[in-house]
Amino acid sequence: MLADGVARPGSLALLDRARAEIDRLTPHAAFIEQQQGAIIVDVRTEVHRESAPSIPGSLAIDLTVLPWRLDPGFDWRIPEADRTDRRWILICRHGYSSSLAAWNLRQMGLTSTADVIGGFEAWQAAHLPTTNEAPDRRP
Repeated sequence: MLADGVARPGSLALLDRARAEIDRLTPHAAFIEQQQGAIIVDVRTEVHRESAPSIPGSLAIDLTVLPWRLDPGFDWRIPEADRTDRRWILICRHGYSSSLAAWNLRQMGLTSTADVIGGFEAWQAAHLPTTNEAPDRRP
């Protein structure tokens, strides 16, 4: 919102609207939910994934195919995409792309998507587990 009460245009306005409609988790909360069965999906670009560690147990899925891989009704979904209320927690580098992606998944009817506030950089800053092993890529 601008000072005169008018909604700001552009990508940040879209981001604000998206974030108002999704669950946003701190890195610690995301880690706890992962331990309870939620699936963390790393949507960082391949370049960013190759230049940094990953989160143990997470899935790496490119944003370009994410909606199709997580859609329980799509023929080329991943095996874990077996219901619309599966808890997906998306994480990107800084927390921007993951917010929009989580919102898009909500628009598709995936009712329990969330993202990580601050993205992977916040995860690392919180000293949560990472690994240098190759991520579980789901092309």
